[in-house]
Amino acid sequence: MRRSVFLLAAASVIVAPVAGSAQGQRYLNPRDVAEAQRQHAELVQELGGAETGPRATYVEQVGRRVGAFTGIVNPGQALHFTLLNSAVENAMSVPGGYVYVTRQLLTLMDDESQLAFALGHETAHIAANHAELREQYARQTNIYGVLGQIVGAVLGNSGFGGMMSQSAQQASRMRTLSFSRDQEYQADALSMRYITQAGYDPAGGPGILAALTRASSLEARLQGRTNRQTPEWASTHPLSENRTQRAFAEARQTGRLGTGVRNRDLYLNQIEGIFVDDDPAQGIIDGATFTHPDLRIQFRVPPGYLMSNGTYAVTISGSAGKAIFSGGRFDGPLESYIMRVFQGLTRGQIQLNVPPPQRTMINGMPVAITTARVNTSSGIVDASVVAYQWDPQRMYHFVMLTPGGYGIQPFLPMINSLRRITPTEAAAIRPRIIHVHTVVPGDTIQSLASRMAYRDYPLDRFLSLNGLAPNGVLRPGQKVKLIVYGTRRA
Repeated sequence: MRRSVFLLAAASVIVAPVAGSAQGQRYLNPRDVAEAQRQHAELVQELGGAETGPRATYVEQVGRRVGAFTGIVNPGQALHFTLLNSAVENAMSVPGGYVYVTRQLLTLMDDESQLAFALGHETAHIAANHAELREQYARQTNIYGVLGQIVGAVLGNSGFGGMMSQSAQQASRMRTLSFSRDQEYQADALSMRYITQAGYDPAGGPGILAALTRASSLEARLQGRTNRQTPEWASTHPLSENRTQRAFAEARQTGRLGTGVRNRDLYLNQIEGIFVDDDPAQGIIDGATFTHPDLRIQFRVPPGYLMSNGTYAVTISGSAGKAIFSGGRFDGPLESYIMRVFQGLTRGQIQLNVPPPQRTMINGMPVAITTARVNTSSGIVDASVVAYQWDPQRMYHFVMLTPGGYGIQPFLPMINSLRRITPTEAAAIRPRIIHVHTVVPGDTIQSLASRMAYRDYPLDRFLSLNGLAPNGVLRPGQKVKLIVYGTRRA
């Protein structure tokens, strides 16, 4: 799951009227609360799962400390804060009182006041009743929109098909949401008020916004080198260039800039060992290659194509089409599996004439391939399915959408690249983690940057991560963040 969203995106998925009391407090709409409760488990699962343990408890404690000043009635019961196991730099909220922040976003932060501001920003969208659709969702029928409509692949009794269908609809809803510039500024201003009242240093606001700006600048320099694509759910808003300046001015106006709680050492202790980028348990993207060490799967995308790793599938997109890779348990022949996939893709809404699949062998595995034509208002689209017999009870497949007449040709190298990796290859895959290093005499920016677990741009990554200048001087005793290789979770 990757990559960065360039602000604290509030991705609310339902309209949220909030009733205010005569005293100015706000009650969450019971319908929104019930809807958020119903969606919570599915949303968490789709976005990488929830982190648990002391770090998650810490995030919740900070959120509750800030939430107490939002004016929401009974904030201790009304607001819920979840730390997501996601490699996307993002935070978001839903109007029923649920706030989500990703572990990847935590890696950018430098102290607790920055975390408080991020959580305050999201609760501000709830408290200020910002959650409304900015535009009506219109079903797209071009080649790229069709993929979102027919992504629900049916995989036997795994339940995967329903989840993908629902998550695709959810992603479509999220993609149509945005907050106006004024609403974003208001959420920043409210968060500044919350964190100041909670006793935090208001510098946390401009601090995290500056970190996000650095991350976006670095991402721009890396563009085209990582084969990664930002998932739709993480692209709700761009980062306004002057938000950091406005936040700094508002922090100064509080008269408390440079005072209050920052808890830097406590925060850095909390993020020691936190995963950065992909969790190997969900598969990793390394250049043009996707590898899942637990499933022992690997494939490569064609040159110029981008990947986004989700909980249930990997999406691939490029100039000649889009694809999804997924799989699960299935009892039956490949031909039946392919027909079940097509049934799931259309969800009974489109009648397709699916030619009989053709059999072949790829890397020692039985494979079946077929392509159906789909008529859309934008023209004919080829919908192809390639299914692999992984073992007697398990199959994997690619679904590909290309312009009519292209078939599987744009993805042929990818189709032929799917293979089993060896136990040795699987064991060699390790996660990247945050390590907090205390500077000792002799350490330099260059020497510490050389320890970063990246082959490309290690110096740029180190400077961005720590907010340092290339000509900066490190002081013994100073704490800096490194990204190094760690060990897999048990």
